[in-house]
Amino acid sequence: MKHHNKNLTLLMARTMGLAFVLQNVPSGYGFSNILPTVTNNGKATHCLSPSAKSPSLCMYVDLDGGGSIASHTGRGGGRGEPEHKKKDLVLPDTTRIGNLEVPSVGIGTISWSSKNLFNLENDELQELVDTACASNAAFFDTAERYGSHMKTALGMGYGETEQMLQKFVEQSPSTKTTITSSLLQQASPQQQGELLKPVIATKFTPLPWRTNVESVVKACEESCRRLGVDQIDLYQLHMPDIVQPFKRFAGVEGSRLSALAKNKDEIYWQGLAECYNRGLAKNVGVCNYGPTLLRQCQDKLAQYNVPLASNQIAFSLIGRHNGAQETVDYCNDQGIQVLAFYPLAMGLLTGKYNSLMEEAGQLTKSAKTFLEYYDLQKYAGGVTSGSHGDVGGFAALLKVMQEIARAHGNDVTIAQVALNYVMCKNVIPIPGARNTAQLLDNIGAMGWRLSPEEVQRLEATADSLGLSGFEGAGFKRTSEKFVGYGVEKWSLT
Repeated sequence: MKHHNKNLTLLMARTMGLAFVLQNVPSGYGFSNILPTVTNNGKATHCLSPSAKSPSLCMYVDLDGGGSIASHTGRGGGRGEPEHKKKDLVLPDTTRIGNLEVPSVGIGTISWSSKNLFNLENDELQELVDTACASNAAFFDTAERYGSHMKTALGMGYGETEQMLQKFVEQSPSTKTTITSSLLQQASPQQQGELLKPVIATKFTPLPWRTNVESVVKACEESCRRLGVDQIDLYQLHMPDIVQPFKRFAGVEGSRLSALAKNKDEIYWQGLAECYNRGLAKNVGVCNYGPTLLRQCQDKLAQYNVPLASNQIAFSLIGRHNGAQETVDYCNDQGIQVLAFYPLAMGLLTGKYNSLMEEAGQLTKSAKTFLEYYDLQKYAGGVTSGSHGDVGGFAALLKVMQEIARAHGNDVTIAQVALNYVMCKNVIPIPGARNTAQLLDNIGAMGWRLSPEEVQRLEATADSLGLSGFEGAGFKRTSEKFVGYGVEKWSLT
């Protein structure tokens, strides 16, 4: 980075400080930014540039070490003049989960896998973590049962993704030498502290042989060990207690299997409370719970003075049915932060599958299974027209999404519109990412918001497709799970 005659460098960041344009500006300015604040349902969310139609974020860095900080407003990259002094950097687009402040878009890790059968190595994932940690985008969602694909398929690999995450984050400190961190190093220690620390959420898996409170505590301690922490940021139950291979023995007197057949949801809730009160978890949450189970869980946790921080469900523009929207409404009313898996409907809302030929190619690249391809083909190819050779009504939704994307700037993608829609519903999307390119596209959804009119238009178009909801594809389902002996289901009621 060069400067001449005590000039300053103008750093314009369009998306989370990742897309930069550098140019010289006259001297006399300091380190500055303009970060408008967006409020969703009463919750404050700090943002970067909302859109191409709104002020851009500008940071002025005094390369001679003056260190002054001022706010600047400009449009489309205009320079403008400093408006007022400001002492602290304002955090980028963030949302609260309990006592945590996290990026408003998370990073799903279920697809992570080591490139080495014997060691946990993956250069693409290391680069992804490097970028996320240096860019205030490091909110990772994982689980104890996630692991390398080959081992997971054989019922092995428990905890491997947690170990990979610990390794990659440890090797990628937030002071990594990038433009972002270099600028922060010139700020005061207080300002440097505004670079968000990585946040990791993981999950406990309900299993038939986990029958007591201590089984939850032990699993939490093991996750702490694998993640290299004393306290997990967000510890979640992966699902209701649906894995019940011995349920036929429930109530059978004298059967040793009778105890294993009992529902253990209350035991697991008490286990969450114990983890929280022992200091093993900063926050606790659940996954795949509807309002009924949420109320019961809240009541149980309240007995131990433990708040329920989050609930993770399948939710997207085409996945608001079957109790999903009602669950979001309940959580918003109760102050429970919703996290969304499948926010892109397994790729349907990325715009990549807008013809059968393109879909086939993209599905191959993304390693979709034949069953997943078959089910996605039914969504994209036969939603309204009944023809697998024409995307029919789904094309109308993609067209509207494309128009809205263009209205927010040529660099906004359809996928970002889909993620931003979820954010506008006060939900944190957790799209998967296996490489830096996917990460950058995902976090490009931050820093701006759709208008209420755009949200309404998207919903009206999606509802006109005649879908009863997005239920997943192949063995990856939104409300059921293949568990070896069969398929178990739950509902968001």
